[in-house]
Amino acid sequence: MLKGKDLLSIHDLSVDEVAEILDFAGELKAMQKAGVEHPILAGKTLGMIFEKSSTRTRVSFEVGMYQLGGQALFLSSRDLQIGRGEPIKDTARVLSRYLDGIMIRTFAHSDVEELARYADVPVINALTDLLHPCQVLTDLLTIKEHRGQNLKGLKLAYIGDGNNMANSYMYGCAKAGIHFAAATPQGYEPDAEVTKNAVADAKETGGSITLVHDVFEAAKDADVICTDVWASMGQENEREERKKIFAGYQINQALLEVADKHAIVMHCLPAHRGEEITADVFEANAQVIFDEAENRLHTQKAIMALTMAD
Repeated sequence: MLKGKDLLSIHDLSVDEVAEILDFAGELKAMQKAGVEHPILAGKTLGMIFEKSSTRTRVSFEVGMYQLGGQALFLSSRDLQIGRGEPIKDTARVLSRYLDGIMIRTFAHSDVEELARYADVPVINALTDLLHPCQVLTDLLTIKEHRGQNLKGLKLAYIGDGNNMANSYMYGCAKAGIHFAAATPQGYEPDAEVTKNAVADAKETGGSITLVHDVFEAAKDADVICTDVWASMGQENEREERKKIFAGYQINQALLEVADKHAIVMHCLPAHRGEEITADVFEANAQVIFDEAENRLHTQKAIMALTMAD
C-alpha cells in the first residue's frame, strides 16, 4: 500500500498502513535477530539530508539501509547547494534523478512538504519542528512489545512540552485507537491544527485526545507515560527559562503512583536526568527506553522497504 508514497506525517497514513509498518518492522526485527539476511533494497540508494544533527536518526537510517542491501548518502546542508540558497524544489528534482528515496531532518515542516511536492521518489520525514513520525511509529512498536499486541484502548500520557513529539503522539495514538492525554504548561500546548486533525482521526478508531495542565490528571491510570526534553534543538537559549516553567512537568515516582501498576515509561532520548525525568525512574525503565531506541532501526527499515522496494 505504501509503495512510492511519502511519509511526512502519521496523519497521512491509513489505519491499515500504520498496522502494516508496525507488523513489517516486527518481522524485520525477528529476521535480523535470527541472522537472516533481507536485501530488500539491493541496488537502491537513500539520500539523507541533515539540517539538524542527530545520533539515533543518522545511525539507524544508515545501518538500516545497509542491512536492507542498499546504500545511504549523508548530505549535510554544508554539502548541498541548498545550504547556499538553491531552491528546495530544484534540489528535489535533481536528487530524484540520482536517488531512490530521500530522508530529511530539518526545521520547517513546510520545507519537507515542498521537497516531497517536487521529488519523484519517496520522501521520509525524519523530524521537523512540527512532527517526528518515525519516532512515534517506533514507540508504537515498542508499546506492542511491552504492553501486548493490541494497542486499542490503552492510555498514553505525555508530560512536558507540546512539541513535535506531542504532536506526533496525538496522530499515532489516534490512528491506533489509544487514549492520549497530554499535560503541558499553559501556553505550551500541542499545535492547534494537529490537535483538530487528531481528534477527528481518533473518532474513527475509538481513541481520544485530552489536553490538560495537571500532570496527575494526565497520568491517572496510564498504561504508558512518555516525555521529551524541556528545551529542544534550536531552543538552547531558552533552556534556563524553560527549566523554571516546566519544573512541575517531570516523570517521577510520585507521578507513577497514579498510573497503572504495570505502566511503562518511554523517552525518545537524549534524556536530561533530573529535569523531565528523574534518574531512578529512567534507570528502572532503561530496558524499555533502549528497546525504543533500537526499534528506530527496525521501524525505519520497514518504512524504507515498504516505500522504496520494487
